[in-house]
Amino acid sequence: MTKGHLISGLDIGTNSIKALVALKKPGEKDLEIMSQAEVENFGMRKGVVINSSQVSQKIIEVVSLCRQGLEKKIDSAIININGSHLSFLSGRGLVSVSRADQKISETDIERAFQASRSISLSTNQEVLETYPQEFIIDGQPGIKEVEGLRGIRLEAKTLCLVAFAPYLKNLSDSVLGADIEIEDILPSAVASAQAVLDQKEKELGVALIDIGGGTTNLTIFEEGNLVDAKVFPLGSNNITNDIAIILKIEIEEAENIKKSFTGFNLRGSGSLKEAKKSGQEFSKKAISKIIEARTKEIFSEVNKELKRLGKSKLPAGIVLTGGGAKLAKTVEFAKKELKLHCRLGLPKGFSPQIDDPAWSTVCGLVLEGAKTFETEEGSSFAEKGIIKKLRGVFKIFIP
Repeated sequence: MTKGHLISGLDIGTNSIKALVALKKPGEKDLEIMSQAEVENFGMRKGVVINSSQVSQKIIEVVSLCRQGLEKKIDSAIININGSHLSFLSGRGLVSVSRADQKISETDIERAFQASRSISLSTNQEVLETYPQEFIIDGQPGIKEVEGLRGIRLEAKTLCLVAFAPYLKNLSDSVLGADIEIEDILPSAVASAQAVLDQKEKELGVALIDIGGGTTNLTIFEEGNLVDAKVFPLGSNNITNDIAIILKIEIEEAENIKKSFTGFNLRGSGSLKEAKKSGQEFSKKAISKIIEARTKEIFSEVNKELKRLGKSKLPAGIVLTGGGAKLAKTVEFAKKELKLHCRLGLPKGFSPQIDDPAWSTVCGLVLEGAKTFETEEGSSFAEKGIIKKLRGVFKIFIP
């Protein structure tokens, strides 16, 4: 095999599980895709594992498919976590600089991050990850790179990802039950952002909306940092359910109708022959109204959250991704509802390119893994990863 490092990602979603293996070659910017596979998933509801054994079997299945053609066994992967149980809380950690010469060391930074995790939590909640916002040295705010600077007191402002511990355990049990080691874990929203947003958008201020089957993820960046995120328990499955209920057809048929509207002009006329039952034909106009109503509801919820956070006027606008973003007119609906510039976000950083927004999360997982093998010499704080990993939670769940 060509010299380099293999990186595996698993996007464990409500409707499907996607596996992606890519090769990180020395000196190459893009990752080379070695294998990818997708299987239908069962045992999850709105991004949360409710039946670990079912999900384990599906992970085994997708890994087996992805393994074909590879020389090496897939025994570990970076995975995602999703669901409305996830929340993001502000944290602050203050420490005294430990060195006699008052130079801030990596150890001081780690201590400040660790101190920022001491936030008030409800029963069964765990801080899973911390995201850096800024450092404050001796009361002076707005500093991003502090290692080597001098000071007496160092304060870290962070955004803490909080997860419901039983759901986290169900997820880890599903992966470990498939004999896959968990290398790292990222929330779906953050992983997708890694794959589809560029640094300029993050600096200016941008919101990523990832529409999945069971959930919709909102992620907001400003000045290069993740500043807030939220998971809504609404997704493209709600559209499928609406079609099935209103047209009085089976859920499988409703799903096929929804998928056939990828690329359709929803305001077109005529009938949709695929939407037949007992000789019936349903007009595109009738189906488009169903899709539009639920899509508007999703964007309305997102808009309320943006306004609540005071982030409804982001200069770089909105980026849409996820399988639900493939529905025709979704970008136009978002632009109309949110009153911001909108574009479709496709994964970047791979060869060959993946022109499917449904693969954004798993691509982001693999891109995050690739950072492990990038040289840190000359890298800025942000370039070393938008996440400062403080792994302690996972050890609770690994036997």
